[in-house]
Amino acid sequence: MDMPSTQNAELELFRDNVKKFLETEIAPHYAEWEKAGIIPRETWRKFGDNGLLCVDAPEEFGGSGAPFEFSCVVLEEVGKAGFGALGANLAVHSDIVAPYITHLGTPEQKKHYLPKLVTGEFVGAIAMTEPGAGSDLQGAKTSAVADGSDYVINGSKTFITNGQHADVIITFTKTDPKAGARGTTLFLVEASSKGFARGRNLEKIGQHCGDTSELFFDNVRVPTTAVLGAVGNGFGHLVDELPRERLTLAVGAIGAAEGMIALTIDYVKNRKAFGVPLSSQQNTRFEIARMKTELEVARAFVAQCAVAYAHGKLDVPGAAMVKLAATEMQCRVADGCLQLFGGYGYMSEYPISRHFIDARVQRIYGGTSEIMKEVIARSLLGR
Repeated sequence: MDMPSTQNAELELFRDNVKKFLETEIAPHYAEWEKAGIIPRETWRKFGDNGLLCVDAPEEFGGSGAPFEFSCVVLEEVGKAGFGALGANLAVHSDIVAPYITHLGTPEQKKHYLPKLVTGEFVGAIAMTEPGAGSDLQGAKTSAVADGSDYVINGSKTFITNGQHADVIITFTKTDPKAGARGTTLFLVEASSKGFARGRNLEKIGQHCGDTSELFFDNVRVPTTAVLGAVGNGFGHLVDELPRERLTLAVGAIGAAEGMIALTIDYVKNRKAFGVPLSSQQNTRFEIARMKTELEVARAFVAQCAVAYAHGKLDVPGAAMVKLAATEMQCRVADGCLQLFGGYGYMSEYPISRHFIDARVQRIYGGTSEIMKEVIARSLLGR
């Protein structure tokens, strides 16, 4: 990215701080958290205490007001370290929930929620997906019915990242079922609300310690002041915020791919086959060269899109392209690296195995690769 030298220096100093924090506060415990199936709640406070949550939130609400690149550094380093579940949870909190409130919230909402998200006092989640509505959100059934000065919310959500720890949930609802996309509204629902309940922490094939939950809304009554953005424009707000969500997934993919390649290079230099290091075998060398090239091509595109986003110029098709390119690359690298580890790559004690299983969902959440292709195709060919 083209940045002034001073900002470059500050960015690298910040990167060093992120690495040190991950090495001291996360790495020694991460394997235990994976077995337990959840990241301890106090970890959010530690991230907040070290200034690593919502780093580009406005200073007046407790954030650093740092450029977007600083938020990217957090996700990139978490991905590089192989903490895929943590990266997903942080991205939802810092790069989806906080920006939604920053961009759409009333002054009162910003004042109430943003400082708590910055410190980790509150954990944020966004509830869109339902048991019968994933990529097609117009099929959502969760309703919000006006009742005097309140709305009453009923329905259920699933696959909700941060669901077990969330204190505030941006909830996608139908306020006018007959109006299609124009009849949807976002609400800020606090977990303390009467009628709100968390379901079980869902078991996944990867990202084990990243809590993913079912959420239930049984006559949850919220005031009209809980509306986020405009009534009837929930779907439009989601579309407006998609570029950052998909870009951050791409940023995490770059970090993860870099981490996997570094692990694999170290392994093949030390592992011998037929009396010589694997690194001297042509197939190994060619595979490493291929994967590194794919990574750098994707990195350049992600950097280009990050600059575009920072200037308000990253559109929905562009975000779909970068998400598609980077996450598909990540999965190819995960497969190629694990293959070079041979049987050891299939053993859970080797970090490459966690990288592999954590990568797979990147092609699904935030919009599947197939949906990304359709978004891109529509921008070029129409419906």
